[in-house]
Amino acid sequence: MLPVTPTEFTPWSALGGGVLIGLSAVMVMALFGRIAGIVGITAGAATASDRDWRIAFIAGLVAAPLLWWLASGGFPAQTVSARLPEMAVAGLLVGAGTALGSGCTSGHGVCGLARLSGRSLVAVVVFMAFAALTVFVLRHVIGGAA
Repeated sequence: MLPVTPTEFTPWSALGGGVLIGLSAVMVMALFGRIAGIVGITAGAATASDRDWRIAFIAGLVAAPLLWWLASGGFPAQTVSARLPEMAVAGLLVGAGTALGSGCTSGHGVCGLARLSGRSLVAVVVFMAFAALTVFVLRHVIGGAA
């Protein structure tokens, strides 16, 4: 049985994170004319001719937790209840879904919905439906929680 870890309600850090995600998406669109999808940015960092900004974007993703640590004096407490094989399978499924959907949650969910893209709306509905289904299966079918 998988342990169920409650999620803490952290409105201020969630608001701050959301503002930073939105700001970064706007900056990528304004400065480079590109959609800020993490998968596309990461894939292009290895092959695209405009990889400098992509590498800087990824470096920012890596640096953000370190800046949080410097500012607050510690990392937020986190618990990962999944085992490594489960996380590997989940990562592969996310990668396959991203390839099938021609974009990731950040590209479709943040940027696509903000641009009123019908394709992104469909993608986000599918993402959310499968996320709910996955949680249900893990917690109530495989995990055996009531």
